[in-house]
Amino acid sequence: MEFSAKQIAEYLGGTVEGDENASVKTFAKIEEGVKGAISFLANPHYAHYLYDTQSSIVLVNKDFKPEHEVHTTLIRVENAYEAIARLLTLYQSTMQKRTGIHPLACVAETATVGEGSYVGPFAYVGEHAVVGKGCQIYAGVVIEERATVGDDCLFYPNVSVYHDCKIGNRVTLHSGCVIGADGFGFAPAADGYEKIPQIGIVSIEDDVEIGANTCVDRST
Repeated sequence: MEFSAKQIAEYLGGTVEGDENASVKTFAKIEEGVKGAISFLANPHYAHYLYDTQSSIVLVNKDFKPEHEVHTTLIRVENAYEAIARLLTLYQSTMQKRTGIHPLACVAETATVGEGSYVGPFAYVGEHAVVGKGCQIYAGVVIEERATVGDDCLFYPNVSVYHDCKIGNRVTLHSGCVIGADGFGFAPAADGYEKIPQIGIVSIEDDVEIGANTCVDRST
């Protein structure tokens, strides 16, 4: 999918300097630019790459002042770093999402999986668990009994969501996240330590992203 400088500027609320019909279909670092790519310049340390880059379009801050002649098309925006993030988000949203339940997935009969969601191979959705609409549940994910997952969530491989935990909408959990395991709950006793049952849950609200191999323990 291609976009012109004019279209991108309108989407970002920026202004074009150069060819408003210049088109791009991919992203590139400014120092590795190629024709048909868009790059960005937010750090002045990289400004010297601008004058030789082969990228068709470069996003720059509104107050940027070039020291030499620029041969590429510039789009001036308030914050080039934020602008490229918005474009990458838009690009990602246009990518084809998978749907359906893989034959090697295990979804309990009492579980609910919403419309347009995907459950990958060797994933498990437990009894009375709920997965909302438009979710991407990748291979090896475990969603245990009575856990609830909102709409448009993205769980990368080998995420574990323990029983009864609640996860909101548009939540991203990267590989290896463990949501709802026991915390360090032990009480000193005469013969050592007594395990304190962790009977609470974890509740994650909307628009949260949690990095790989992160543990969020359940409450006592």
